[in-house]
Amino acid sequence: MLNRIVIAAAAIMMTAPLAVAGPIDSACVRSDRARGNAPLCGCIQQVANQTLSRSDQRRAASFFRNPNQAQEVRMSKSNADNAFWARYKRFAGQAEAYCR
Repeated sequence: MLNRIVIAAAAIMMTAPLAVAGPIDSACVRSDRARGNAPLCGCIQQVANQTLSRSDQRRAASFFRNPNQAQEVRMSKSNADNAFWARYKRFAGQAEAYCR
Protein backbone atom coordinates (compact mmCIF):
# COMPACT_ATOMS: atom_id res chain seq x y z
CA MET A 1 0.00 0.00 0.00
CA LEU A 2 2.75 2.44 0.96
CA ASN A 3 4.62 1.66 -2.27
CA ARG A 4 1.54 2.55 -4.32
CA ILE A 5 1.18 5.87 -2.51
CA VAL A 6 4.85 6.70 -3.03
CA ILE A 7 4.64 5.79 -6.73
CA ALA A 8 1.45 7.84 -7.18
CA ALA A 9 3.00 10.85 -5.43
CA ALA A 10 6.13 10.60 -7.57
CA ALA A 11 4.06 10.38 -10.74
CA ILE A 12 2.08 13.47 -9.78
CA MET A 13 5.21 15.44 -8.95
CA MET A 14 6.92 14.47 -12.21
CA THR A 15 3.95 15.39 -14.40
CA ALA A 16 2.72 18.50 -12.58
CA PRO A 17 3.69 21.80 -14.21
CA LEU A 18 6.03 24.05 -12.31
CA ALA A 19 4.26 26.65 -10.21
CA VAL A 20 6.88 29.29 -10.93
CA ALA A 21 8.25 29.77 -14.41
CA GLY A 22 12.01 29.76 -14.69
CA PRO A 23 14.15 31.93 -16.93
CA ILE A 24 14.25 29.45 -19.80
CA ASP A 25 10.50 28.84 -19.69
CA SER A 26 9.81 32.58 -19.74
CA ALA A 27 12.21 33.24 -22.61
CA CYS A 28 10.92 30.24 -24.54
CA VAL A 29 7.25 31.25 -24.29
CA ARG A 30 8.09 34.75 -25.55
CA SER A 31 10.23 33.50 -28.45
CA ASP A 32 9.04 33.37 -32.03
CA ARG A 33 10.26 29.82 -32.52
CA ALA A 34 8.22 28.36 -29.64
CA ARG A 35 5.08 30.21 -30.78
CA GLY A 36 3.78 30.22 -27.20
CA ASN A 37 4.02 26.42 -26.81
CA ALA A 38 3.77 26.51 -23.02
CA PRO A 39 3.89 22.72 -22.45
CA LEU A 40 7.09 22.40 -24.50
CA CYS A 41 8.67 25.40 -22.79
CA GLY A 42 7.72 24.02 -19.38
CA CYS A 43 9.29 20.68 -20.24
CA ILE A 44 12.51 22.39 -21.33
CA GLN A 45 12.53 24.33 -18.05
CA GLN A 46 12.14 21.09 -16.08
CA VAL A 47 15.22 19.67 -17.80
CA ALA A 48 17.08 22.94 -17.15
CA ASN A 49 16.20 22.70 -13.45
CA GLN A 50 17.80 19.25 -13.36
CA THR A 51 20.92 20.06 -15.41
CA LEU A 52 21.81 23.77 -15.16
CA SER A 53 22.47 26.17 -12.31
CA ARG A 54 20.24 29.26 -12.09
CA SER A 55 23.03 31.44 -13.49
CA ASP A 56 23.51 29.01 -16.41
CA GLN A 57 19.74 29.09 -16.98
CA ARG A 58 19.75 32.89 -17.15
CA ARG A 59 22.65 32.83 -19.59
CA ALA A 60 20.99 30.16 -21.76
CA ALA A 61 17.70 32.11 -21.69
CA SER A 62 19.52 35.07 -23.22
CA PHE A 63 20.10 32.94 -26.34
CA PHE A 64 16.36 33.12 -27.10
CA ARG A 65 16.63 36.91 -27.41
CA ASN A 66 20.02 36.95 -29.11
CA PRO A 67 20.88 33.69 -30.92
CA ASN A 68 24.15 35.25 -32.14
CA GLN A 69 25.30 35.29 -28.53
CA ALA A 70 25.17 31.48 -28.47
CA GLN A 71 27.49 31.38 -31.49
CA GLU A 72 29.89 33.78 -29.78
CA VAL A 73 30.01 31.58 -26.67
CA ARG A 74 30.44 28.45 -28.76
CA MET A 75 33.39 29.97 -30.64
CA SER A 76 34.98 31.56 -27.57
CA LYS A 77 38.45 30.56 -26.46
CA SER A 78 37.63 31.28 -22.80
CA ASN A 79 37.79 28.30 -20.45
CA ALA A 80 34.68 29.55 -18.63
CA ASP A 81 32.74 29.84 -21.90
CA ASN A 82 33.91 26.38 -22.98
CA ALA A 83 32.80 24.87 -19.68
CA PHE A 84 29.43 26.60 -19.96
CA TRP A 85 29.04 25.42 -23.56
CA ALA A 86 29.68 21.82 -22.52
CA ARG A 87 26.97 22.10 -19.83
CA TYR A 88 24.63 23.80 -22.30
CA LYS A 89 25.12 21.08 -24.94
CA ARG A 90 24.42 18.37 -22.35
CA PHE A 91 21.25 20.23 -21.30
CA ALA A 92 20.13 20.72 -24.92
CA GLY A 93 20.62 17.03 -25.74
CA GLN A 94 18.66 15.95 -22.69
CA ALA A 95 15.87 18.46 -23.37
CA GLU A 96 15.62 17.29 -26.98
CA ALA A 97 15.35 13.65 -25.91
CA TYR A 98 12.95 14.25 -23.00
CA CYS A 99 10.64 16.90 -24.46
CA ARG A 100 9.78 15.39 -27.84
